[in-house]
Amino acid sequence: MIERKQFYINGHWTDPIAGSDHAVIDPSTEEPCAVISLGGQADTDAAVAAAKAALPGWMATPPEDRIAALERIYTAYKARMSDLADAMSLEMGAPIEMSRTQQVGAGLWHLKGFINAAKAFEWEAPLGDHAPSDRIIHEAVGVCALITPWNWPMNQVTLKVGAALVAGNTMVLKPSEESPLDAMIFAEIMDAADIPAGVFNLVNGDGVGVGSQLSAHSDVDMVSFTGSTRAGKLISKAAADTLKRVHLELGGKGANLVFADADEKAVKRGVLHMMNNTGQSCNAPSRMMVEASRYDAAVEEAGAVAAKVTVGPASEEGRHMGPVVNAVQWGKIQDLIQKGIDEGARLVTGGPGRPDGLNKGFYVRPTVFADVTPDMTIAREEIFGPVLSIMKFESEEQAVEMANDTPYGLTNYVQSSDGARRNRLARVLRSGMVEMNGESRAAGSPFGGMKQSGNGREGGSWGIHDFVEVKAVSGWSAD
Repeated sequence: MIERKQFYINGHWTDPIAGSDHAVIDPSTEEPCAVISLGGQADTDAAVAAAKAALPGWMATPPEDRIAALERIYTAYKARMSDLADAMSLEMGAPIEMSRTQQVGAGLWHLKGFINAAKAFEWEAPLGDHAPSDRIIHEAVGVCALITPWNWPMNQVTLKVGAALVAGNTMVLKPSEESPLDAMIFAEIMDAADIPAGVFNLVNGDGVGVGSQLSAHSDVDMVSFTGSTRAGKLISKAAADTLKRVHLELGGKGANLVFADADEKAVKRGVLHMMNNTGQSCNAPSRMMVEASRYDAAVEEAGAVAAKVTVGPASEEGRHMGPVVNAVQWGKIQDLIQKGIDEGARLVTGGPGRPDGLNKGFYVRPTVFADVTPDMTIAREEIFGPVLSIMKFESEEQAVEMANDTPYGLTNYVQSSDGARRNRLARVLRSGMVEMNGESRAAGSPFGGMKQSGNGREGGSWGIHDFVEVKAVSGWSAD
């Protein structure tokens, strides 16, 4: 049993002031694998005070020195990749091979992206040729509360910490209590990188406790949160009294529009994308919308692809699907699968219950529904599990209407060989991101959504922009 009860505050590992024990559960076995402490108000206050005290000095640090600090973090991160992979696989159930590559690799990718973006960022620049004595300065927002989820832990930690740090902010990180072990290793990485005391602090806690305390804290200038839309609304309300900046990356219900002229791998690609990370991704293409002339073949192919997805413990080598994170998520997914059946969707493969041979652990059967209609619960609610809903459309206009008929707006997908059509759809689909023909967005591309998928952007220069204030200055001296 791993025991990690301390917090990282002001450059030191410290015992909790008002902590309470919390068991971290291995979702592959349903057994406790670690014990951490959940902080109380005194712990939150101590971390925020450390960040506030360190802010003036860190804000005044030249950008090149902050970039150098990020480069040291990048180097220290590379040295701990194996430890990070083991931690994430154990605590949130990512199969170890996926954890080593995708989960750990995402963090490395973002740190490198911020190093490159920061070197090109205009921290101070003239307003324009028409105003030689006007200067625009980008400076830190201040003390930032960074609240991260369990599903892509290092992806989200690095997206927030990297941008906040290089922009001159100080911070308090509250990782998910479901996946705290990797974040504590990340705190060790920050320590090894000689980040000045108080610039980075970590306090474990839950949303009701430390999360709410940070959101309402008068000395916190910004909250950056990734998680559910429900929690994002609560954070926004808690932050309103102090009018702090709130950045939200929330849920999604991505549409994947498959036209008759899509390439032959489009359906398989969409199914495997949906099942990746056991469906626990906010940008998952969970609604596959297929043009009528290709619909029956697509349904058959999707069912066959999903039926071949194997499920097993996160500790096992191989390209299988692991468990979902906990009992609450497992129960929610089971209820929604049953609701899909009850509301008349056609079950193609999968269904309720655990896969054969797995009687313990939070395992879900890879599930595909066909003949789903826009009014069904599984077409409207974010399931956050390996459940794909397939819908039919007759025209491009109907496809757009169906895709946009959701309160979410994170990522949509288009599969078509018609370039003009792809460009048309990219303009009218209401989402922060549109990915087409299986082509991933490039390094530095902004991640984020609209509507109830949140606000703000993460990654590259856009991520840095979200962690700076813009100061307009007149009468700037050229001397």
